[in-house]
Amino acid sequence: MGICSSCDSNHAATAKLILQDGRLQEFPYPVKVSYVLQGNPTCFICNSDEMDFDDVVSAVEEDEELQPGQLYFALPLSWLKHPLQPQQMGALAVKASSALMKSNNGSEKCGCRCKSVTPFPVPEEVAGRKVASGGGGEKRGRGGRRKFKAILSDIPE
Repeated sequence: MGICSSCDSNHAATAKLILQDGRLQEFPYPVKVSYVLQGNPTCFICNSDEMDFDDVVSAVEEDEELQPGQLYFALPLSWLKHPLQPQQMGALAVKASSALMKSNNGSEKCGCRCKSVTPFPVPEEVAGRKVASGGGGEKRGRGGRRKFKAILSDIPE
């Protein structure tokens, strides 16, 4: 989710927890989930690597430790064992990105020469995907808008 993990950094990896209010807590030492939940009793902790669209959200066990280099979310108990909707996943990604940017004092640098990549719009015909439209086929006439979709790819370092 935007963490630059392929670079040499001069600081130790920490376990990062995004709280419901968007704040970031970092733990440079091993900490059990049960300890974290003492301050957040209406939440459960979820590992971001185990979250997927339309998949059931599961909790990290209370006796497990948060792992350095991992990103976790404190989610409301009502989300437990329910499929994660795309809107929820998007909101969590924005929340995590914002919290991580604030933790870096507003800079995108993490101690390396990594650069952010901004996706550019590509017509969906080029992307090889058809646009679903509400009324039969897609109509293009005067004043019609082309639909675009971003194409993202790996950039070798």
